[in-house]
Amino acid sequence: MFGIFMESLVIFKLYTGLRLLLALTLLSWIYLLVKEKDGRVRLLLVYAPMIVVLLFLFPISRKVFVAAGLDGETYYRILWTIPMGMITCYGACKFFAGHKRIGLVVTSALVILCGSYVYQSSYISKAENLYHIPDTVIKICDRISPEDSDTRVSAVMPPELIHFVRQYDARINMPYGREMLVARWDYYNAVYEAMEKPEIVDMEALLEATRTEYCQYIVMTQDRKTDVDPESCGLVLIDVIDGYRIYEDPVTVSVVEQWQEYYEDEE
Repeated sequence: MFGIFMESLVIFKLYTGLRLLLALTLLSWIYLLVKEKDGRVRLLLVYAPMIVVLLFLFPISRKVFVAAGLDGETYYRILWTIPMGMITCYGACKFFAGHKRIGLVVTSALVILCGSYVYQSSYISKAENLYHIPDTVIKICDRISPEDSDTRVSAVMPPELIHFVRQYDARINMPYGREMLVARWDYYNAVYEAMEKPEIVDMEALLEATRTEYCQYIVMTQDRKTDVDPESCGLVLIDVIDGYRIYEDPVTVSVVEQWQEYYEDEE
């Protein structure tokens, strides 16, 4: 039990990350604990966070979490229920409302000493469009998306694109998503194994997997090596967009169209 407690404590420390934010949240929480009179606010911003932290650190809670079939590596997400930002902002505003001069000095000091220009971060890049996703993804999705809003298509995408496809067009299905990109999750998908694992793609193995999953389109980078020319296997190169080759599989397209006609006749 003690070992589980220590693991949870380490997770909590890693989750809090920036010690300054944790300190500010803790100060605001203590202030609200002493000064806040509104019972509803106390319940949400004082009592609830304390209960969540105690339950999170309680070893049996983690045992129940795992026993329920949930992934132990996502246990930290319980801490998402703690509104750290709300506690900090509400507590600070409530304090500064009664001490305006002190509030002005403290706020200015925090901004000057601890603030940073967020747009200089390496994690920030200028948006290419209103959707805030790469233009390439939009072009590829527009090229293969069905004209009928009630129809879906299935396509295999390179790993660097799959995060964005469903954000833009939910009518495009993919045989695998971001779960395949996290090695420790150890998921298996036949299409991913054939598409991404080998240095040189075995087209016969890839088509066997994609046709099993009824993928109408296969998107590859232009420098992706294959053992034979995809077009010699029956694929049709319908476009090349920003270094990505888009192939259509007539075999799968024909099967899907037959299904659609069958269901339309049944209706």
